[in-house]
Amino acid sequence: MDNRTEDGNMLQIEDFALAPQYIYPVFFILLFTYLIIMITNTGVMVLIATERSLQQPMYLLFCNLSFNDIMGNTNILPKIMSHLLLSERYITYAECVIQAFCSHIYGTAAHTILMVMAFDRYVAICNPLRYSSIMTTSMVLKLSAYAWGVPLVMVSVLLGLTIRLTRCRSVIVNAYCDNASLFKLSCEDVSINNIYGLIFTALLFGSSMGSIAITYFRIVTVCLTKKSKELNSKALQTCASHVALYMIMLWTGFSTIITHRFQMSSVFRKLASVLFHVVPAYLNPIIYAVHTKELKSKIIQLFCSVCK
Repeated sequence: MDNRTEDGNMLQIEDFALAPQYIYPVFFILLFTYLIIMITNTGVMVLIATERSLQQPMYLLFCNLSFNDIMGNTNILPKIMSHLLLSERYITYAECVIQAFCSHIYGTAAHTILMVMAFDRYVAICNPLRYSSIMTTSMVLKLSAYAWGVPLVMVSVLLGLTIRLTRCRSVIVNAYCDNASLFKLSCEDVSINNIYGLIFTALLFGSSMGSIAITYFRIVTVCLTKKSKELNSKALQTCASHVALYMIMLWTGFSTIITHRFQMSSVFRKLASVLFHVVPAYLNPIIYAVHTKELKSKIIQLFCSVCK
């Protein structure tokens, strides 16, 4: 064992087992991806903040998603990129816990934010005359507080159960720190961690899939009942992007959980965990901008004014 890991404060991160000729190409791919994530998500947030016509509940709620994508990827990508270039990959236990906390906040908040965005779409399409009275500034703040408050409580309990454990190992068997990698460092009984982790996952996925399924069932019912071309066009335009974002997040999330719960290739598990952060954050602003008429037109105007 390395001297730096003997005191229990330093942990070693497993590498990607890349051949030397692939290290720099992978590094620059991750760097390019990180820059795109930062530029697109920050750009959308700044545009919404500065354009009065975009300061509507739908776009303000989307800012939560962009901020979450920035936070989630800044939490892991710079560290992963630096580890690619180092022969020895170490992290302190405190840094590892913070990284795991931010990583799980990112994953949980992605669900809760998309849930409140689905509620916004439901009110806009099913109760258009009451939309402005329901989706007030106060309601947007309450929904945003819910979107972040629930993850903070759930993840705090999740990590609290893990940090109470004593450690007998010092190697993180993942590309970055997460709860499963942390409690695998212990030789104690981790049944409580597994049980709470399963309850956590079931509640999160069950509530998000259930609420979004019910919301869109009601939206489809209203569209079929009213048979309005204008309403159907609005629903398709605003809901298609939301469904696409949710399906991407759901697929990457399931991939990460499956690779942790079942015996799979170490390389595939690490790749899935990185893609869970990178893919949604990379695609979210692009999909939302393309499928949202007002945002797309503002982006086109901005580009045209810059090019003149």
